[in-house]
Amino acid sequence: GADLVPPDRRSLSAVWAWMIAGLIFYIPANLFPMLKTSTFGGLRGNTESTILGGVVELLHYGNWFVGGVVFVASIVVPIGKFIVIAWLARVAGRPATVEAAHTRLRALEAVEFIGRWSMIDVFVVAILSALVQLGFVATIHPGPAAVSFALSVAFTMLSAQSFDPRLIWRGLPLRDRKDRTAA
Repeated sequence: GADLVPPDRRSLSAVWAWMIAGLIFYIPANLFPMLKTSTFGGLRGNTESTILGGVVELLHYGNWFVGGVVFVASIVVPIGKFIVIAWLARVAGRPATVEAAHTRLRALEAVEFIGRWSMIDVFVVAILSALVQLGFVATIHPGPAAVSFALSVAFTMLSAQSFDPRLIWRGLPLRDRKDRTAA
């Protein structure tokens, strides 16, 4: 007895708004320091690391695997999510073949799945900050980029959740009468 509501392309404005908000917060997340480290009570110095600076530092010390994971999780995946969400919002409701619609659906599912794991960087910073509080020896504090990165991830997750997957199928051509009788 419920009313059926057709997909509405106007809902894409929320997708675009959340994605642009995520993109805006992604910029300071990469420009400002993610971690602030103080060793020996500040006597040996205070260091601040941006995301990319941390990757370079990890590679410099030979931690190729960890540096690669941080680079993929913090740089490649967020940029990929922005590209895929923008692409889906642009092609939503446009004519497509069944194969193209399936590709679009898999892209949306991938973005939603990756969104669950995108906060791993923020969790690492939080855990490091909580665990490495050795008083005079060393302390680690999250930098302003941690908040920006968390907001960017949250906004891109909201953007993906705002996308109506029915728009993927809306552009498919209708089957003609003889296709329906054969099926």
